[in-house]
Amino acid sequence: MGEFKLGKQLNEGKTKIVYELPDHPGHVLLQSKDRITAGNAARQHELEGKAAISTTTTARVFDFLNSAGIRTHFIKQESDTAFIAESCDMIMIEWVTRRVATGSFLKRNIGVKEGYRFCPPKLEYFYKDDAAGDPEWSREQILAAKMVCGGVLIGPDEVDIMSKMTVCVFEILERAWAALDCSLIDMKIEFGINQKGEIVLADIIDSDSWRLWPSGDRRLMKDKQVYRELKEVTAEGLETVKRNFMWVADKLKEFTPKPQARAVVLMGSPSDMTHSEKIRDTCKSYGVPCELRVTSAHKGTDETLRILAEYEGEGIPTVFIAVAGRSNGLGPVLSGNASWPVINCPPVSADWGAQDIWSSLRLPSGLGCSTVLYPEAAGLMAAQILALSNHIVWGKLRAKQLNTWIGLKMADKNARSDK
Repeated sequence: MGEFKLGKQLNEGKTKIVYELPDHPGHVLLQSKDRITAGNAARQHELEGKAAISTTTTARVFDFLNSAGIRTHFIKQESDTAFIAESCDMIMIEWVTRRVATGSFLKRNIGVKEGYRFCPPKLEYFYKDDAAGDPEWSREQILAAKMVCGGVLIGPDEVDIMSKMTVCVFEILERAWAALDCSLIDMKIEFGINQKGEIVLADIIDSDSWRLWPSGDRRLMKDKQVYRELKEVTAEGLETVKRNFMWVADKLKEFTPKPQARAVVLMGSPSDMTHSEKIRDTCKSYGVPCELRVTSAHKGTDETLRILAEYEGEGIPTVFIAVAGRSNGLGPVLSGNASWPVINCPPVSADWGAQDIWSSLRLPSGLGCSTVLYPEAAGLMAAQILALSNHIVWGKLRAKQLNTWIGLKMADKNARSDK
């Protein structure tokens, strides 16, 4: 395995083996198998090439989620059929998110029509027990089990965090697949506790993990359900399943396209550079390319309009951010001549801020530029506007909200007397 020396086998499942890495404490290697199963291994077959397809799929999904800001155990792909991850104590619950009612949900909820859409997504829990058929559990059953993983008692706070993460992961991937005209119908994930005592998304995410319907059409499904529904498993049927899995792995390369939108900060003076750089840094943290320009709407109106025409002529969706103190003519001039959004973010001073701000707030009719005071807020607002049509930016925003929520949840836990 290249630079990694394998240690003892830690675990073996139906489709993977986990090995210790003695020279890299806190890390493990997950080796996929050329095996496909269904119905808790009631049906299972060798499928040559599946290990490589599964590993590629998992690596691309986890890379995408890591870049969005989701905390996962994934570190890097090591070979065609294996990847390196943080060592985790796995929590024996499968967390399932559903957008559309289908499959086992219909059997367990008689009367619900296939295709019923859950808004918000529906969350379910299943205890991992092959012998018992992975029974569905309630939140109360998880808490009553008093599971301890990695030295952490899985209590109400931990269940809430994993529930919130599960839905967030689903929504981020749902947006990404939707950008490729493919509907993510449902998916299952698992969590572990790493050696720092943190909850991380773990295990694998591949075509065994979800239902995918291109163009929202069940007849075109590309997931393991095709294998489940084979009346008789033939070589031809297995080849169809394999082609579907390869299609998914190849499509994942399109999850991260080249940037298709941007923000442009126009400052009225080079003295506004520090303020503008903070806006740029915030934009970049959300995956929004950001350019800085210097132009004065009062002293060089023609140049300001030339710069505006330059960007609008390129046809790239753009949010303009005007940084001008004292009398802000820059934002209103841009707003009056641009068809794209304009945000005012004046660098107000303590001495004249109360007076200067009105030039950004009280505008002539027909102008729609908004005003925020803090550079971080301007960058955030630009990202939220562009996220309407950009799943990369949307995913980073969603993950940032999740991580803020988790931080507050853990701070509350640490402050309580019942922790």
